Amino acid sequence: MLDGMFSFVLLDTRNKTFIAARDAIGITPLYMGWGLDGSVWFASEMKALSDDCERFVSFLPGHIYSSKEGILTMDAVSMLEGGDSMCMQEVLEGGTTHHGIRKKYLRPHMIHYIYGRPLRRQAVTKRLMTDVPFGVLLSGGLDSSLVAAVASRKMAELAAACQWGTQLHTFCVGLKGSPDLRAAREVADYLHTRHHEFHFTVQEGIDALEEVIYHIETYDVTTIRASTPMFLMSRKIKSLGVKMVLSGEGSDEIFGGYLYFHKAPNKEELHKETCRKIKALHLYDCLRANKSTSAWGLEARVPFLDKEFINVAMSIDPEWKMIRPNIGRIEKWILRNAFDDEKNPYLPKHILYRQKEQFSDGVGYSWIDGLKDHANNQVTDAMLVNASFVYPENTPTTKEAYYYRTIFEKFFPKNAARATVPGGPSVACSTATAVEWDAAWSKNLDPSGRAAIGVHDAAYEDAAKTPSAMNGA
Repeated sequence: MLDGMFSFVLLDTRNKTFIAARDAIGITPLYMGWGLDGSVWFASEMKALSDDCERFVSFLPGHIYSSKEGILTMDAVSMLEGGDSMCMQEVLEGGTTHHGIRKKYLRPHMIHYIYGRPLRRQAVTKRLMTDVPFGVLLSGGLDSSLVAAVASRKMAELAAACQWGTQLHTFCVGLKGSPDLRAAREVADYLHTRHHEFHFTVQEGIDALEEVIYHIETYDVTTIRASTPMFLMSRKIKSLGVKMVLSGEGSDEIFGGYLYFHKAPNKEELHKETCRKIKALHLYDCLRANKSTSAWGLEARVPFLDKEFINVAMSIDPEWKMIRPNIGRIEKWILRNAFDDEKNPYLPKHILYRQKEQFSDGVGYSWIDGLKDHANNQVTDAMLVNASFVYPENTPTTKEAYYYRTIFEKFFPKNAARATVPGGPSVACSTATAVEWDAAWSKNLDPSGRAAIGVHDAAYEDAAKTPSAMNGA
């Protein structure tokens, strides 16, 4: 029945037993390892186990380990209990609560209640319980902008406001002139927040790569691309004395917000994919958000991953998450519509309906292009050709991926470490299964949103015709 973000080990000194557990989504990290002497180890960072444990794994979200029983079991009230098959059953049969009580799909006319109310009254509000300076990571995209809008309306009610003031602090990072910086500034002006805009250069990001990979403990390409600006921003935020930030992770997974969802063939496949994405959050976005900020002692909280909010969002007919451009439904339309309040608007219309921009793209299109160019100078054609012999497990298929892998292996050389990182083809952050939705995608496997050819306004195919479009940022 525990709620919130947590991973812990609870020791019973009298009986010399302990239990370990992790929240249902895996918002905070936890690893479990085994020593040659039969000892069992737990740590929030993989690097703490690599010297003493022969094998270690990422502790599964929603699970509990009991030393008395010596087994790992699933929490009975985990949000996605039963895996994809259970999620599909919820779609086909109308859904059940996690207590087993049958219920019908939530109706479309209730969208203002089901998304607006829980996000306003619970998901954001309870994460504002704090006595330290805090703010919101504001990229200018839909998710972070909604979090900032809701938080700004709650500021006057907070006990912390007596000490830190009623004006919300917002933070954004990007290359000069980037899409996110422009949008975030507009949102901040609209909400009257105290906005902090941080700039970085491609070279500064490249120089930080080794430190970033050491802290985030992965060689996944899209995670590293997005973690680096977040890592640089977190250092500057902490220097201001801020200790906690709200962030918008999780919404894209819950509502099918990534641009590749435009090609979802039907509502059943869309729902399966959202289930897969939510269950993998602890390996991607949650890992990035937690470790990039924690590296500097900054705590990130994620309102969209509130347990009740997820339960409500996953109970709606996935037909309402389907992207239907012919009738004006873009990605995450149902969430946008829930906050489309004509009388008391939360955000400007064009921000509320801004196209999805992945964080690693939004900080500036030349950021990813610069990373690719740098990797091309570090990795030769021969190195990539022989990659399967050097890295037979989860073999890198691009020079950028190869470059990150070499850095990761320097810090984490054990097989157990490399096995904690997922693999497989991906387009615009899709799972390997969703790549099959469009035959053309297999020729352009890249986690950037611009790889969603025919969907993203600045897709790679268009940028190739006009190189300045890619480098203008």
